[in-house]
Amino acid sequence: MESVHPSSAAPSHARGATGTPLIEQTLGDFFAGMARRQPDREALVSRHQGLRYTYAELHRESLRLASALLGLGLAPGDRIGIWSHNNAEWVLMQLATAQAGLILVNINPAYRTAEVEYALNKVGCKALVTMPSFKTSDYLGMLRELAPEMALCAPALLASRRLPTLRSVVWIDVAGEGGEQPGALRFSELMARGDAQDARVAAIGATLRNTDPINIQFTSGTTGFPKGATLTHRNILNNGFFIGECMRLTPADRLCIPVPLYHCFGMVLGNLACITHGATIVYPSDGFDPLRVLETVQAERCTGLHGVPTMFIAELDHPRFAEFDLSTLRTGIMAGSPCPIEVMKRVQADMHMAEVTIAYGMTETSPVSCQSDTDTPLEKRVSTVGRVQPHLEVKIVDPETGAAVPRGGRGELCTRGYSVMHGYWGDPEKTREAIDAEGWMHTGDLATMDEEGYVNIVGRIKDMVIRGGENLYPREIEEFLYRHPQVQDVQVVGVPDEKYGEELCAWIIAKPGAHPTEDDIRAFCKGQIAHYKVPRYIRFVTSFPMTVTGKIQKFKIRDAMKDELGLQEGKTA
Repeated sequence: MESVHPSSAAPSHARGATGTPLIEQTLGDFFAGMARRQPDREALVSRHQGLRYTYAELHRESLRLASALLGLGLAPGDRIGIWSHNNAEWVLMQLATAQAGLILVNINPAYRTAEVEYALNKVGCKALVTMPSFKTSDYLGMLRELAPEMALCAPALLASRRLPTLRSVVWIDVAGEGGEQPGALRFSELMARGDAQDARVAAIGATLRNTDPINIQFTSGTTGFPKGATLTHRNILNNGFFIGECMRLTPADRLCIPVPLYHCFGMVLGNLACITHGATIVYPSDGFDPLRVLETVQAERCTGLHGVPTMFIAELDHPRFAEFDLSTLRTGIMAGSPCPIEVMKRVQADMHMAEVTIAYGMTETSPVSCQSDTDTPLEKRVSTVGRVQPHLEVKIVDPETGAAVPRGGRGELCTRGYSVMHGYWGDPEKTREAIDAEGWMHTGDLATMDEEGYVNIVGRIKDMVIRGGENLYPREIEEFLYRHPQVQDVQVVGVPDEKYGEELCAWIIAKPGAHPTEDDIRAFCKGQIAHYKVPRYIRFVTSFPMTVTGKIQKFKIRDAMKDELGLQEGKTA
């Protein structure tokens, strides 16, 4: 992308490079081509399952599964849910559904009965593939609670009052273990029914277009019901490809993916970045475990590692961190929530990830809009989310007027291009609220763009704190507090205040063995940041409320403080 000469009048608007053309194939056709080109190269390693697949084997098994799904009576355009942590079955489902013309619906493994009932019914899932259980989550138990009819029906013939469209439940088994589950089919049995040479799969593949929906992901809204962001082959295949380009992935790379597959981070920045470059996908475990990540990187000689900041912090601060040889690491992505500068520096120095990149995006944009690359200067890599991705446009606008702000000014980040979602499933009104008439996706994120086009996310529009008329940005204060030698992690929110409208509150996780006090934190701030930016309330905690993907749920911190302090919204002097 061309750099822009400094000018206060230059608007915050940038277009990505277009030298490398977009992929205009379906995912199934692209994957078939990759399997033909390098059939014997390792495609997938699922460490916790002891499974390995070459590209030829993964292609064959995904075709077998596509055949078996058609055998359940599913037809192109039907929705099929997957409710599972990371495993080989997940990526087989991702590839098989694409080849059979089905729409894969990612269901958050943290969902409970009311949430899964809403998700399945919102998009009309006809089938569901699920783990039987994980730790304290009894997935089959929750399904039986919603659909007691399972106990009396044959597999693939479910007729449930509360889940009216659901016909088939398939549970991911270890072959021969786990006993029988009335009304549900074993995944291993389903696979056995499939035929990798099934002519129906090829016939359907020939009718598919790359603009067809392929995937629905529910956005974790902080208010109201989740919305089903609907993504196409073209959306996610291209995004995966250009993400891998930023990382300079090649078939020699082996990417460790501890982030969840149900989220774009795992399935696009992980699986599809690898598949589009012929690289190897490596799953260390089903749910995140920092020790398993360190062991896997060493054992599998991984060259890349993904994670949200909280994951990297857990790995770096693990008591056994120094025991592992991580010298094969080169690249990876830190994303999912704002990346603390100090953590980024440690990842580069202590984990050998000199070419780590930062990616920014949202589910509705497939997800990445901006990313740093391996050549991005260090100070830009630790302080920005990089520049606009190829074939995309970004601009930063005044939320009130919609006009692009000058370079350096704060405003709402908007994205336009191939990555913008098909829409929210069954919700044209919400789609129109998010995507304007000119095709711009409004992200709700506050950002700045510098003269070279580097974007910095400074917070959410909803997170901005207005204290006595001053606009305060929690991200800025968090970055300052991360520099305190006893602070491991910190989150800053606004809480209601009678005098000022809002006051700042910091929740701090101390480093192991450290015991900072409120006075220590305030003394650290004194004379370094403006007095009104020093948090009025400081609490030391052991964890933050967060989603499965590591996104901090600031609204829960705010709610907890309101309860503790007896505060009410909108109660001002």
